[in-house]
Amino acid sequence: MTDTIVLTGRTLRHVTRSLDTIITTAVTPIAMMLLFVYVFGGAIDTGSVSYVNYMLPGILLVTIASGISYTAFRLFTDMRSGIFERFQSMPIARPGVLWAHVLTSLVANALSLVVVVGVALLMGFRSGAGPLAWLAVAGILLLFTLALTWIAVVPGLTASTLDGASAFSYPLIFLPFISSAFVPTGTMPGPVRAFAEHQPVTPLVNALRGLFTGQPVGGDLWAALAWCAGILVVAYLGANLVYRRRIS
Repeated sequence: MTDTIVLTGRTLRHVTRSLDTIITTAVTPIAMMLLFVYVFGGAIDTGSVSYVNYMLPGILLVTIASGISYTAFRLFTDMRSGIFERFQSMPIARPGVLWAHVLTSLVANALSLVVVVGVALLMGFRSGAGPLAWLAVAGILLLFTLALTWIAVVPGLTASTLDGASAFSYPLIFLPFISSAFVPTGTMPGPVRAFAEHQPVTPLVNALRGLFTGQPVGGDLWAALAWCAGILVVAYLGANLVYRRRIS
């Protein structure tokens, strides 16, 4: 644990010395939010719910998907710089190296999410959620970030180029667009609707939206947690397998 804390301090210093990474992570989701609310929002029927309230959960997931690409970037940079070999020659816990990058991802993405929510408030986002609901929202976003971060570890360790290390995040960024994040799934054609309703982003968005509005989340919450937990377990095991092979 001590080794992980020390190594996390190292990676966090890298982030604080290049705050543009957090700003860049937040800029794209904010630009999307402005575009959808002020350009497309009037053409999308979301009933009595304002469009900024409707689409914010999806924007938060896009923010996380954008942010984790920097985890792969930092890991790739460490692999190429030879710092991993230096760490292996030192009496430190090997898992601490990976966990330092993962914990840094959680902190950096949390800061980006705060920025995005702040802009949403300026745009008119309002929530009737109580403290417990906000804690539930934070927990879901934390779990989702953790799951995607462990996915990011794999290309960070295995990519042969910097572009390859970060390109994996593009499908994750676009996945919310084929879900209930920005338009009701009932308006989609049959095959697209079937995919949208049975992929992990839709229950996540529905659960977050229900928590924000104080509505019952029902099975969406359990489906969202199941998806996040399943992805986390598979990604964690895969990342550690790749890590052991790379350092052996």
